[in-house]
Amino acid sequence: MYKKLAALGLILGLSVSLILAGCGQRTSTDGQKKAEDGKVNIVFWDENAGPDRTPYYQELIKKFEAENPAIHVEYVGLPKNSAKQKMDAAIAANDMPDVSATQTSWLGDFVARGALLDLEPFFAKWAEKDKINPKVIQSARDMVPDKKLYQIPNTMNMEILWYRPDRFQEKGVKPPETWDEFFAAVAQMTDKDKNQYGFSIRGGDGASFQLQRMMYAYSGLPFFDDNGKCTINDPRHVEFLKKYLGLYKTYTPVSDVTNGYKEMVAGFDSGAVNMIQHNIGSYSEHHKALKADQYAPLPLPKTADGRYMQEAGNSIGYSIYKTTKHPAEAWKLVSFFCSASSQSYWNGHIGQIPTNMDSLKEPWTQDKPHLQLALRLMSDPKFTYYNPPLYLPDYRSILDQIVDPGVQSVMTGKITMERFLNQWAAAINTSKEKYDTYVAGKK
Repeated sequence: MYKKLAALGLILGLSVSLILAGCGQRTSTDGQKKAEDGKVNIVFWDENAGPDRTPYYQELIKKFEAENPAIHVEYVGLPKNSAKQKMDAAIAANDMPDVSATQTSWLGDFVARGALLDLEPFFAKWAEKDKINPKVIQSARDMVPDKKLYQIPNTMNMEILWYRPDRFQEKGVKPPETWDEFFAAVAQMTDKDKNQYGFSIRGGDGASFQLQRMMYAYSGLPFFDDNGKCTINDPRHVEFLKKYLGLYKTYTPVSDVTNGYKEMVAGFDSGAVNMIQHNIGSYSEHHKALKADQYAPLPLPKTADGRYMQEAGNSIGYSIYKTTKHPAEAWKLVSFFCSASSQSYWNGHIGQIPTNMDSLKEPWTQDKPHLQLALRLMSDPKFTYYNPPLYLPDYRSILDQIVDPGVQSVMTGKITMERFLNQWAAAINTSKEKYDTYVAGKK
């Protein structure tokens, strides 16, 4: 089965990777040899580098090197909007780092291309393995067809709304709990005379993530129906898109059509937007830019039958690449990043949920409203997940190359919402049929 998976991965992903390898800026990963001072050099690629996160990695690496004087860590920061492209190019060129932070949606693709090292032998011997949430570890295994462990998650996320409680109170608008209340609040909180909009739609890089998670939070549907067909183009999603993308330009900024995560968050933090949908991980940016009474978290609105719907696999962790010549040292870095102290430092600063259960018991988790909201929702009996097919080798490329530009085409009136959803659904169904035929052996 694994050979079939590798072959499928090559069919679906190699051509894109080779193109990217030829045009992308190559970063040398000369970490496979000894550093000049005799230390082992481990190259680490950060998939979401920037001023809000890089300093925390630098501090963690400084501590790691002090505890492991025979190892030097070479940090390479990749901007989030180009990280996957650079990783694709590195894999195609067989010029990979030793370790990288990996998004869960990349795992199926990377495993299909034979890029990652199986971490099961290392994890089994790790003294802290039982402290990592077992459901999160099993979820990482379930993301790949051979059910092996290629990523150790260190942080979990949750999709929420961030809103301006001060302005909502000033206008007498109730924070939304249902989707009808959400759309009403967006309209009520728009005041163009003050250059304030009720909401901001992520129409640029990463638009697919926001749209998919909002769609399923609205409909409450499973990703595939009983016949194995995806529900992307279900009538309830058409209904949602007409309401949601219909907000554009009337109750949201015109610039939304090209806005990625950074621009969307900046609109909220500057006061131009009164509510956005993101995740708990943007807490640190709001905390720096706004006063305590100017930002607060809300759950995504409930489905019609009262459920809180979230996307499964919304985590990030660390992977080791097969080309490393220093797997033991690479594992030392991964296990250090996933330790209780490192997870507390990292998640405490960026505002996300640690996977190390000892970290969850620490006082810092008790005084942050967004973390308390996340933990409360996770314990609610009406909290549930839908499962996107992250195991499909080209799942992420479908989002990046079909859905992201498709969202912009709908927003600019180039295609209808129905045609867009049908194209998206067709791409997923075709990919799943290939997977079922060549990998899962269902046909």
